[in-house]
Amino acid sequence: MLRRTLLISALASTLALAVPAHAATKTLKVGVTAGLHAEILRQALPIAKKNGLDIKVIEFQDYVSPNEALSHGDLDANIFQTLSYFELLNKQRNYGLAAVGKTITAPLTFYSKKWKSFSEIPTGARIAIPNDPSTEGRALYVLQEAGIIKLKPSAGRTGTPLDIISNPKKLKIVELDPAQTPRAIDDLDAAAVNGNYAYISGLSKTRKGILVEKPTANYINYIVVREKDKNADWVKTLVKSYQDPSVRAYINKSYKGNVIANF
Repeated sequence: MLRRTLLISALASTLALAVPAHAATKTLKVGVTAGLHAEILRQALPIAKKNGLDIKVIEFQDYVSPNEALSHGDLDANIFQTLSYFELLNKQRNYGLAAVGKTITAPLTFYSKKWKSFSEIPTGARIAIPNDPSTEGRALYVLQEAGIIKLKPSAGRTGTPLDIISNPKKLKIVELDPAQTPRAIDDLDAAAVNGNYAYISGLSKTRKGILVEKPTANYINYIVVREKDKNADWVKTLVKSYQDPSVRAYINKSYKGNVIANF
């Protein structure tokens, strides 16, 4: 009996050595804005699970809280912001964060219920733009590219209404919280709406934009982590899971060109 027990123990040990041990699943808290970013990340969850990551999706309604939460250690990563926005806010507020992987682009679009094109908009019309430091300049740059206004050369893509040096239509620029811009088209002549808010409000599904931003690398969204974590194995796994071909296929099928997969 003793010999049999020893043989069974030896066999069990041999089998244990022959079967590779899987690393324990790591749980991550990942912050996203509600809508596009939340939907797309959820498509990556089964892939991440197979790769050893259990992701808890934390949704936010604004652009400030996800970076604050990440910098304070309440999140492990966030996925919601363009490279332009990230670089500006990370520097201004000394967050100590790092952009580690490309995700999507959702073009900034001007919508209107009153006019079918920007050329129809009358002199003195009221136009809403997002008031956050990056997107405000982004919206003004779109207007400049369309020949509607002209900005100081130094303004680049981070200008404010104070940088407008030519405004032939005498447009009145109304600065609003990004989340409020979709509602502005009920009262104003037009509004510049970020892609995620256009999707949440149904604008991108039901209404054609009267002016759409040209694609640019500045406005690709990124996966962001704390600087100290950027080379961690789990970060590489998170990026790989998000950038899986099945996630790209979901984006292409679901958003029909209103959202672009940049990976």
